[in-house]
Amino acid sequence: MISAFDNSQLIPSWQQILAPHNMGYRIKLLSQLLTRKFTEKLEPFGLTPFHWLVLCCLWQDDGLPTSSIGDKLQQVGGTLTGVIDRMEERGLVRRERDIKDRRIWRIWLTDAGRELEHTLPPLAVELREEAMKGISDCDRELFSQILNQAISNIS
Repeated sequence: MISAFDNSQLIPSWQQILAPHNMGYRIKLLSQLLTRKFTEKLEPFGLTPFHWLVLCCLWQDDGLPTSSIGDKLQQVGGTLTGVIDRMEERGLVRRERDIKDRRIWRIWLTDAGRELEHTLPPLAVELREEAMKGISDCDRELFSQILNQAISNIS
């Protein structure tokens, strides 16, 4: 009988699902490396990658309800509330009650939050280019499509 953990006896398909060779492990490693590098780029601004994600949502659609930001980022309310609290303390966003439904809080960029739209995206582009060096535009697009499909498949 072959032990499930005896690498010398495994067929190639089994080797592909074991760390460090499996897709999940490599995607996690890539995510950790990108997060670490991006955190370093955001540090001089006193921001985190999560702040960046919230800013991206608001740059695209200012005045979103907190719940919509959470839905877009697939985050639970408590985590997002703390992040928005800190962003509000830093003067990057402001909260306002929805005029039609007082239960809803809308998040709006301040001038300081809007100004970061000119500063931060080039840092993200720089990191993306560093990570994708040597990968053709066609392969980058295919990689993005594959990731989207895999996320959709397991969502």
